[in-house]
Amino acid sequence: MRYFLSSTILAFGYLSSALARGSEPPPALRPADKAPVEHVRVTARHHQAGGGMMVVHTVPKTVSTLTSDFISKQSPMSTPAGLIANLPGVVASSQGPLTTSFESFHIRGLDRTEIGVIYEGIPAANPFTYSVYTTSMVDPENMGAISVMQGSSDMNAPVYNAVGAQISMSLRRPATHPVLFGQASGGTRSVNKEFVRFDTGEIGHSKVYGFVSGSYSSGNLWRGPGSVSRWHMDAALTRQWGHKSESELVFGYTKADQTSWLYPTQAQWQQYGIGYTANTDPTSPGYYQIYKSNTGTVFGALKNHFAFAHGLSLDATAYSVRFNGPYSWGTPVPVSNGYLGTQRYDHLDGYPPSSRRIQAVVNNPWFTISSGLSLVGRWQKSFNTLSVSYWYSYANQAVERYYYPLSAQGQWTRSSGYLTVFGGRRLTEDAQNAMQQLNAIALNDRISLLGGKLTVDAGLKTAMVSRQYTMDLPGADPYKSVRNVFVPVPQILLSYRFADAHQIYVNGTTGYRMPNTLSSQVSTYSVFTGRPQSRPLDPYEPEYMIGEEIGYRYSGALIANLAYFHYNMTHHQITSTSYVPGTTNLISQAIDAGGQSADGVQLELGTRPWHGLSLHASGQFMKSRIGNNIAYQGDYLPTKGKQEPGAPRFLANFGLSYDDGANFGTFNFRYSDAQYATLMNDQGIPAYMTADLSLGRRLPKIGRVAPSLQLNLINVTDQHYLSSVYGYTAAARPQRGVFGSRLAGSQPTYEIGSGFAAIVGLSATYE
Repeated sequence: MRYFLSSTILAFGYLSSALARGSEPPPALRPADKAPVEHVRVTARHHQAGGGMMVVHTVPKTVSTLTSDFISKQSPMSTPAGLIANLPGVVASSQGPLTTSFESFHIRGLDRTEIGVIYEGIPAANPFTYSVYTTSMVDPENMGAISVMQGSSDMNAPVYNAVGAQISMSLRRPATHPVLFGQASGGTRSVNKEFVRFDTGEIGHSKVYGFVSGSYSSGNLWRGPGSVSRWHMDAALTRQWGHKSESELVFGYTKADQTSWLYPTQAQWQQYGIGYTANTDPTSPGYYQIYKSNTGTVFGALKNHFAFAHGLSLDATAYSVRFNGPYSWGTPVPVSNGYLGTQRYDHLDGYPPSSRRIQAVVNNPWFTISSGLSLVGRWQKSFNTLSVSYWYSYANQAVERYYYPLSAQGQWTRSSGYLTVFGGRRLTEDAQNAMQQLNAIALNDRISLLGGKLTVDAGLKTAMVSRQYTMDLPGADPYKSVRNVFVPVPQILLSYRFADAHQIYVNGTTGYRMPNTLSSQVSTYSVFTGRPQSRPLDPYEPEYMIGEEIGYRYSGALIANLAYFHYNMTHHQITSTSYVPGTTNLISQAIDAGGQSADGVQLELGTRPWHGLSLHASGQFMKSRIGNNIAYQGDYLPTKGKQEPGAPRFLANFGLSYDDGANFGTFNFRYSDAQYATLMNDQGIPAYMTADLSLGRRLPKIGRVAPSLQLNLINVTDQHYLSSVYGYTAAARPQRGVFGSRLAGSQPTYEIGSGFAAIVGLSATYE
């Protein structure tokens, strides 16, 4: 990562000085849209439809966008998942007014592991587990826009898990003149955030523009003991080469520390409610001082767009991302007759033989490094645009686990030494290393007819993925697993504009996702039994989707989008996540749920401002079906015809915005229908409603300083609810198999939605 950043900075500086003469300063917005990729450009801050929750799109797919105007009026602790919860088809879990955990969300019934997430051309998800660390990628104050493409993904996007949706986040561009912006906010549970951004304007006479920002946020968890803190930095440099070519260097850094959330079963939720939290007992595995996630992210990207003569252009992006831990949690460890892999030990080194168990903390210092190069070449000639793209990605992940003894006061140190067996070998349940290489090539042709009213896009993307796992434990079977997969991904898009304000579009798309989680290829082994806690996925096949949409858009006095969609999946995979009894150790098991299909209708409406007032409303009705019975415990569960877990039938959102230039406010209401948590539909969460409110005023300028005051109220009615399914299972209760076997059930786990929070912020702009 260090070498990538130093090399790109040097290259950027050299290119800047070499081309300094004869170039013009960059405009405040991005270059003109380049077909067939659609870019959102917003120029009128107080004149956006739906209060910045809806913009005009022309791409023949269903897309929804939140602009920086809407984002700036939300809580400064907002996360991308919390923001897109206001868009149609999205169910997102908000675990607290401030969180640094990876985020959970569903779009059209598909969970976060099946949704591609892109930030400025950089894959924002772990390339092996698909955990989405969007809270580590960008501060909301720097976010230019966030878009959700429901049902499909961009053919040239660098994603390996976009089965049926894509989230794209963009950075707010550097200003063309020096600007200093600062913000301080605070609220309930000692939540606070300080943010400062400096836009340089033109640096010397280099035609280079940039910004750098930094923030610190912290607070107590809104439920239970513990705290959260986050340091973050964003930076960017841009250089325009003439009118149509541009280079941009993007950098980000995050360091976060958070007491981890506990995820209840339904019985635990009914017994404890929001009181189900990490506890204050130092002798418990759930002691809050040891149940933590310390995460970090460092990323950099060099993006280039070069326009040449004869309609030729090239987009080139090089990036590198590092995600890292450690996580830590508590667990008892057997002093004698425990296991390392499948090999039993007599007793822990330094401990006399005993039947007792000692309390230990598991320290898990994992890291993932991912780097890649994306190239997209286009040739536009008359009514035809041909594009060819290539994406190469290399990723490596290493996971270790160290067991440290806990004192009676719940304290531990690395200097005291980790637990060992067999005369010095480290005790662990997980000693894995993973490597992945991906090559993807795409060819797309676009034809524009009838003066641009009719467009036809047809393309084919092929992905070649090689993934290798090793598990360095005695008796591990398999010790090494190598999988090679070839996936073709075709698509066709049609659009017809029969009037300036009216558009009809039809598309047929496909998408894929490589199996996620460690357990898809190798097993983990219990220190208590020496038996596998999870087993490799069989068969090992990528999840594959075929989807169709037909939609209608209107962009006149109001903006509207109505779409019918259908998709069919094969080898649909869900991840069952549960706690090892007596510990806070989460074990994941991939399940091939076979075929699945869904049909739905989606509507989104946004009004243009009238006397500063604008409305936004959306709704979705979807019916999903599991297509077959699922192999389970040597028999088959009768799951055919059941509803897909995590897929509510009905979703609704309503937004009201007001902005007269001095006073502003937003009100956002969300409703989610009930959803199942098991393939057998024998347990789930009820429907719920939440609402957020923001109020603000832009105060009179004091010299060159423009101050602003803002109040954000989250979950204004203080609803206590389960917001999402965290760990699915096949069945919650014992079931009778297709062939008569008595099949055991296991309990799903759930995420608890954020309670009420009030946050007040004061900001000022100096320019």
